[in-house]
Amino acid sequence: MKVKTIAKFASFFLVIALVGCSSKSAPEGYSSLTGWKYNDKNGTGFEVKGAFRGEIPSGMVAVEGGSFTIGEKGELVTAPRNSKPRRITVSSFYMDQYEIRNLDWREYTNWMKVVFARTAPKLVEKVQPDPKVWREELAYNEPYLQNYFNHPAYDQYPVVGISWEQAMDYCVWRTDRVNELALIREGVVDAPDFFELEKQTSADSIAQFFVFNTQKYLQQASYQPAVGKRPYKDVYGLERKVDLSDGILVPDYRLPTEAEWEFAAYAISASPGGEGFVPEGKIYPWSGAQLRNPTKQQLGRMQANFVRGRGDMMGTSGSLNDKATITAPVNSFYPNDFGLYNMAGNVNEWVLDVYRNSSYDDVSEYNSFRGNEYKTPISIGLDSLGRNIYQIDSLGRLQMQVEDDVRNFKDGDPTSMILTDFAQFGDTTGLSNLVDKSKVKIDPTDILRPKVTNKTRVYKGGSWKDRVYWLNPSTRRFMDQDKCTNDIGFRCAMSMIGSYEEAETKK
Repeated sequence: MKVKTIAKFASFFLVIALVGCSSKSAPEGYSSLTGWKYNDKNGTGFEVKGAFRGEIPSGMVAVEGGSFTIGEKGELVTAPRNSKPRRITVSSFYMDQYEIRNLDWREYTNWMKVVFARTAPKLVEKVQPDPKVWREELAYNEPYLQNYFNHPAYDQYPVVGISWEQAMDYCVWRTDRVNELALIREGVVDAPDFFELEKQTSADSIAQFFVFNTQKYLQQASYQPAVGKRPYKDVYGLERKVDLSDGILVPDYRLPTEAEWEFAAYAISASPGGEGFVPEGKIYPWSGAQLRNPTKQQLGRMQANFVRGRGDMMGTSGSLNDKATITAPVNSFYPNDFGLYNMAGNVNEWVLDVYRNSSYDDVSEYNSFRGNEYKTPISIGLDSLGRNIYQIDSLGRLQMQVEDDVRNFKDGDPTSMILTDFAQFGDTTGLSNLVDKSKVKIDPTDILRPKVTNKTRVYKGGSWKDRVYWLNPSTRRFMDQDKCTNDIGFRCAMSMIGSYEEAETKK
């Protein structure tokens, strides 16, 4: 009896002790709620990573998010009413400090040549900038066709002749190369042996087994490229694949949304010292309404590359000349308060959004964006263990299918509500054409909006060939995503994982 009583008391005090331990702050490596040890190979195997140690991506600037008024600044009577002012909030993100240069794009095209030139030359041709964008019927610009993209004199100039689609492909390529290098440095995969390409007989085999793609790596249960693989070891020393929770892989590079781009261009932040003054209503990315620098050291210098008037592309010779008849090097002029260069002038820049005249009437108050297409990878079957096998495209990337396309959601166009599915009535040619009385029929929705489609994208910023009006970051124009010009370039953005304060401390 005494032994049982002692055992009961011992058990009671043990429970009290455990409860007391769990109610206090637990030692590092233990749960603060249950007291159980994390990462214990003799326990349940619950794995907890250490503190996240992210870094600002190379070439990028951390932009602290916040609230601002997106849309029109100014009272120009003839301005298009396509940017109604609206208060929104943007989360923190990263953005390239400079526009993508010719040098950066040549690195991309060189990689494509090395990997695909022998088996798929059309893929290499597809990524080339279009030099013909420099041609004008009544101007002699042929030297730019031959030299602008390839000559080292233009290495630091922004790449142009790039469509929105090409810019998006570049973002995917950049993501894959950065993540591939990160895994190589961690010893997870071997560096690619480009001499292996000579043994490959088709572009499909190269895409399947040689080309590293981040989404393919994450989705496939087993990733074994021909160049070799070493599994990653977890906290127990067990071999497994790297996933996003390891903090090794970076999120996707992408084009900035229109809201992100406009917020970053204005560089809106409260004044230091706690006064709480916020410079809303800015006309340009710099303070004040002057187009020339008002500071004593740089008095009179141009603050951006743009057209001052008819036939005046750069100003008169001398100290007040902006030194740029066409584009200028991406580090020219002065950065805004976020440290971003040429957010006005030099080249316009593609953004992620689909264009609609009335988007600002309906977009979300947080992370505003029009253009969502929710996609999933295409499965082509199961392996012997019942795991999905996914379809790979010609560039070694997962083939995706659209589950839900909401680009047209609340687009404000009455004609989009007209029932035009003529096929369901057995008539695929539309309505009778009353003009020529022929049997040819037309779709009535094409009358009011022939230019704007789900493939029409926004570009912003003004360029070397634009008047000053377009330097205002709230202005917006549009072009089909497969078109390009000699005054549109781009820069990349990336969603920020974690807080801005963490990114700020790692500068």
